[in-house]
Amino acid sequence: MELMKDQSAGYLANHMARLFARGLTARIKPLGLTTGTFPALLELWEKDGLTQKELVVRLDIEQATMANTLARMERDGLIFRKKDVGDGRVQRVWLTDHARDLRGPAIHAARAENAAALSGLSEVEQSQFITLMQKVIAARQPKDATVTA
Repeated sequence: MELMKDQSAGYLANHMARLFARGLTARIKPLGLTTGTFPALLELWEKDGLTQKELVVRLDIEQATMANTLARMERDGLIFRKKDVGDGRVQRVWLTDHARDLRGPAIHAARAENAAALSGLSEVEQSQFITLMQKVIAARQPKDATVTA
């Protein structure tokens, strides 16, 4: 049986993700940000001081990928790491003032990209689209995706 790519959810989701990434890259590059670091920033803007393990679980990425991402973020002056006061074996990831200052412009850029990408859909369709993506993601997530520090 032949795979019809224009009817393949996986193919279409991948293609759409690349289009979103391309558009977001163009919008956040002037801020000195990349699509590789953006998800970690979103998590840290929501809750600063997470551990690397917590970021791995929240972003559903490999430990090695997260380690490389954090190293780049540290090099770029976006984060610093500090030992946990309660457990010296654990390092927490903290945003720098520079990264905190980028939150507004970066969120604005992401919202603008989302609006542009979904502009061909009605408000109802946009809501349905988001809801359906959330359902697919939830169904594919491990049931035990919780972590403690």
